[in-house]
Amino acid sequence: MYISIEKNKVQLILYQTKIVPSMPLNLLKKYPELLELASYTPQDRNECLHRIYQRDIEGYDLFFRKARIYPTKNENDGTTFATHFAHLTTKEFEETNELGEIVKKRSFDMFRSIRLHWVRAHIEEITNEPDILVFSNEYPHIRTYIWNKKEKYVVILEPQRKPNSYYLLTAYYLNEKKSIKQMESKYKKRMSKVV
Repeated sequence: MYISIEKNKVQLILYQTKIVPSMPLNLLKKYPELLELASYTPQDRNECLHRIYQRDIEGYDLFFRKARIYPTKNENDGTTFATHFAHLTTKEFEETNELGEIVKKRSFDMFRSIRLHWVRAHIEEITNEPDILVFSNEYPHIRTYIWNKKEKYVVILEPQRKPNSYYLLTAYYLNEKKSIKQMESKYKKRMSKVV
């Protein structure tokens, strides 16, 4: 709303704004609460998730055990944060195109998205949960896993070449039986220390 004064004429102009009631509440949610996104339009949902991402990751100096966390760099165009945001809120799937070729695509993943604010809590190890396993595994590449067994959630980091820094690769809910079995296998084959 604003007031416009033109040649002795006062005009009150009201703006129609769309209010998404739970968006501010989502910004207040802490681990282990889940974000409320089901009633959002895709545009409102993305706006809400971007605000949480900017608060917790893009606009925040994130550290894991005194090591700086950086988003993964996109090899194609260098748009680091856009790619990173996509890995934390979408899931990859394969589709066959009109030429019969298998193409990898990404689509919105509600399970990942409602837990977006969990990333920071797990990296900073402020969850105070006994069922969180932190370990490194070297197959096929060295990765460090922060695995919350109780909540079926994992954050995956990759050590950078320079010391005391990691890439945040992704984080997601382990909602498939095979995902949990893969994590159990990685844990059994873990390295002797966290890298």
